[in-house]
Amino acid sequence: MQRPGATAPTPTVQEYGPPSSLCEEVDADVPAAVGSRLEVLLQDRLADAAALDAVFTADVAGPLARFTLDGGRRMRSQFLWWAMRACGGAEAEAPAALRTAAALELIQTCALVHDDVMDGSPRRRGGPSFHARLAARYPRAASPGTGAAPFASAAAVLAGDLALTWADDIVAGTDFDDAVRDRVLADWRAMRTEMVAGQYLDLHGQATGSRSVAQAIRTACLKTAQYTVARPLSLGAALAGADARATRDLCAAGRYAGTAFQLRDDIEGVFGDPLVTGKPSGDDIRSGKLTYLVAVARARAESRGDRAALSVLESSLGDVDLTEDRLRRVREVLSGTGALAVVEERIGRLLAAGERRLAAAALSPVAAHHLRTLLARVTAPAGSPAHADSAGPVAAVPGGPRASGAQAPAGSPTTAPGAAAAAAAPGPSPSPGPAPSAVHPVSPMSPVSPASAAPAVSGVAAVSEAVDTARPAPPPASASPAHTGHMTPRHARPPGGAPGRRRSGTTVDGSRR
Repeated sequence: MQRPGATAPTPTVQEYGPPSSLCEEVDADVPAAVGSRLEVLLQDRLADAAALDAVFTADVAGPLARFTLDGGRRMRSQFLWWAMRACGGAEAEAPAALRTAAALELIQTCALVHDDVMDGSPRRRGGPSFHARLAARYPRAASPGTGAAPFASAAAVLAGDLALTWADDIVAGTDFDDAVRDRVLADWRAMRTEMVAGQYLDLHGQATGSRSVAQAIRTACLKTAQYTVARPLSLGAALAGADARATRDLCAAGRYAGTAFQLRDDIEGVFGDPLVTGKPSGDDIRSGKLTYLVAVARARAESRGDRAALSVLESSLGDVDLTEDRLRRVREVLSGTGALAVVEERIGRLLAAGERRLAAAALSPVAAHHLRTLLARVTAPAGSPAHADSAGPVAAVPGGPRASGAQAPAGSPTTAPGAAAAAAAPGPSPSPGPAPSAVHPVSPMSPVSPASAAPAVSGVAAVSEAVDTARPAPPPASASPAHTGHMTPRHARPPGGAPGRRRSGTTVDGSRR
């Protein structure tokens, strides 16, 4: 294999002709590969459902499978896959990685279906939400005034539960190496609990009318950062048998970028174009959500004594009948108080902090390039070039059967697009009174996973530090040969492994016999 730092042409899948291994096939198009595996797995689940009842299959199981297969960018799956590849995973790990990635997509389906019920959102992914489809299918099933949950919402809760059940069944049926099984399952358990805790804090903020900036960041970290980026990265590292240091660096990068992703989502929820985002604009305001954007706007308006701005916010938050004109006034307040600019700057700082932690890890260079691109993509505005799914030609990852010596594309950035500019962005302009836009320090949460597994959330305070600091960022750590000892494959194997190799009791798709 070529020594690190040497210059060489970047081989691509196309240059080699047809892919010769499972890893090369998946590397070329991770979302398509995960979608294909999902389709096979869901066919089995649908067959089981059809054996139970035709109505249940037609109303719940079938639409749930279609919802999972037809939408989404597979971001969590991509984070898992490229983390696995970046940490040295190859043919032996690919089947289990694909099954785990497919299970992640079903967890996402569960989260979206339940979230739309809780928020009363009528649209998702450019079409009706799951409960809205059921309501349209059974218009006479609503039961107002009975004290019971409306039929469509109650049925959608069951559908989300079914997606979670399918996800757990897939993970339980996956043949993991004994050396990584405990780590993967510990990550999986922690991720599900974090997701539920974050969703509850989201609801709690709405119910109590919380104004806490720190609570908004804590909710974002639990509900989104861990579940969307950090845990998928940790799962990928666990599948590859990465050591503790590489796993810590990946998880930290994921927490920073994942929190930035939620802050971007907060902005898109108010300012985004529904035709681009696939969901209504202003739903967060109508449901009275505690978002970092709104919390900062309130704090800045209070510090300046801006009663007009506070009046607009207080009268609009939680108003389910909010008109477009009043939503326009809310947008003016969010911009006029400087909250929008503050949050944009925070996104840049968080992304830059994530880049520094990613650069500190010793990773396969081409796979690390894909991770940098993904981190930039999840924080970019919807519809922008950086937000597009295509990341250009797919380079072969070092360690594949015919990709030995592959390096990152010549001239490829050491940071994601826009990260350098974000890191150099000036701090917020001073305002009278206490700094209301700052994220107040929050105590780290207690670890959930055992020490042998991926680190659990210890990162809320760390995320706060990255948001608050105005100190110049240290230069990124170089991926020098001295760092290569941080990535330790769990067992020696030839580059790329043996295509189609089976462990005892394992099928080629990664399931247990």
